[in-house]
Amino acid sequence: MNPRLIVHRSAHQIGGNCIEIAFQGHRLILDAGSPLDASSEDAASPPPTLDTSTPVDGVIVSHPHQDHYGLLRGLPGSWPVWCGGPTEKLVRLTVALTGGSLPQEVHTFDSFTPFRVGPFKVTPLLTDHSAFDAHMLLVEVGGRRLLYSGDFRRTGRKAKLVDRMIKAPPKDIDVLLLEGTTLGRADPFPTERALEERFKTVFQQTAGRVFVSWSAQNIDRTVTIYRACKQTRRTLLVDLYTVDVLEQLGAYCKSLPQMGWPNLRGVVTAGIKRLYETPDRLNRPEFFERCCRSRHAFSAEKIESGPRNNVVMLRPSLLRDYVRKGLTLTKDDCWIFSMWSGYLNEGGYKAINEAFDSAGARFEQIHTSGHASRADLQAFASSINAKHLVPIHSFDWDQHTDGFENVTRLDDGAVFEILS
Repeated sequence: MNPRLIVHRSAHQIGGNCIEIAFQGHRLILDAGSPLDASSEDAASPPPTLDTSTPVDGVIVSHPHQDHYGLLRGLPGSWPVWCGGPTEKLVRLTVALTGGSLPQEVHTFDSFTPFRVGPFKVTPLLTDHSAFDAHMLLVEVGGRRLLYSGDFRRTGRKAKLVDRMIKAPPKDIDVLLLEGTTLGRADPFPTERALEERFKTVFQQTAGRVFVSWSAQNIDRTVTIYRACKQTRRTLLVDLYTVDVLEQLGAYCKSLPQMGWPNLRGVVTAGIKRLYETPDRLNRPEFFERCCRSRHAFSAEKIESGPRNNVVMLRPSLLRDYVRKGLTLTKDDCWIFSMWSGYLNEGGYKAINEAFDSAGARFEQIHTSGHASRADLQAFASSINAKHLVPIHSFDWDQHTDGFENVTRLDDGAVFEILS
């Protein structure tokens, strides 16, 4: 009997990844994501072709983005989960933030170290992505070798990992499951190091404070902004949730900046206090109290009354806390939006935009994609040279298969037998 591949979801969409490999009655699930456009009620609804009534050997989570793990809370608690150690930390932190919990037992793996889940041999290959601890997954079973790309890019601070893989690819790959998030765009993407230079330029050109909106879990971006602050003699002020993220991940990467390092302090706000003191949320008041006692804590009032050379993390909830503590924006200030531009049209960030516009403050967008460009996807696929390239995680594969060889297009739920 040959192994079988089923893309339960993501064959024709971005996000919501859920892929099954079956062999002789054993089942392995690669990622269990919620669709990006799902309502909160539907986010944990399994795809219709995924059989949740029978056991699986394991669910492997490639990285800590919810379109790759958000389905976990809708899956049986008896299904064991494997992921990287940092991924487990970030997933548990995010789930607690939203008032939930994980029903499954979670096992952790080490990058590049093979492990077995039933008859499946899995090798997690650390890669470059906007999520910390992102992995490609090499799965071997029944004499077949499948490579799941997960989400990756070639422009971040771990780009060399992808470069090395292209130069020395894994051999004899039968199936490459390849993401194509950005296939619809032909232009190249700037690197994180190029973004660092842009941040430095804006910091140097701004007379007042610089407010920056970015994701606390985008560690590459945090490092980029921190490095730009150090080089322009500005102090980076992050909220205590970001302090928590950096502290938990610091156990895995000693070079990650921490509160108390030069040019980095944590801002104490009422909103974050509530999150850490609420029983059905983060519920870790001791962490909040410890941060408040630190000499590196920074009161929200000082954003207005203190030095004007600070770079301040900004989200809609943080702006409300800052305003309550006396913040008044001026034309000397600047707001940098460092996330996907689509979020600018949402209510909270739209209100921030209006507030800075009313003050006559400068606005900049400094961002890059967390995904590989079309050219990098083609270079990667060419180097792997799989017998079958199965497209996933894109709306644009049908229009952009030129430059890719051995494409095998599947629909969600279709069973593909991997022949010799």
